[in-house]
Amino acid sequence: MKSTFSKLGIALGAFAIAAGVSFTAEAGISSDGVIEEIAKGCEKELTEYCSNVTVGQGRVLACIYAHGDKLSGRCEYAMYDAAAKLERAVNALSYIANECLDDAEKHCAKVELGEGRVINCLKGKKTELDNRCAQALRDTGMM
Repeated sequence: MKSTFSKLGIALGAFAIAAGVSFTAEAGISSDGVIEEIAKGCEKELTEYCSNVTVGQGRVLACIYAHGDKLSGRCEYAMYDAAAKLERAVNALSYIANECLDDAEKHCAKVELGEGRVINCLKGKKTELDNRCAQALRDTGMM
């Protein structure tokens, strides 16, 4: 069971970190906070197993994954918790995307994607949004 949680956390964490800062910014989650949480929780493992790994392109995460059978409970928890936060962000974004697609196309079609720009555009048009979109933004804490 412990190994399953570790692999799940690492897989979701890898996905989210690969998706980048703009992905989590749209959902109101600081990717720096998620990365910091993993770095703090896995400090021992990062130092012991991955200190010589060049940062970037998921190499550090791949190193942690390669040593998954040696992770401490603290590291596993940090990975699992970060993955859970990122999963909530994905769910919130999916909900907003489903409910606000028409409004985004209508009011924000020329807005560049990423870094929360579409969400900010929608929030700026709150009096013009249909009820479904406005409710989705309220439900997710975006408005």
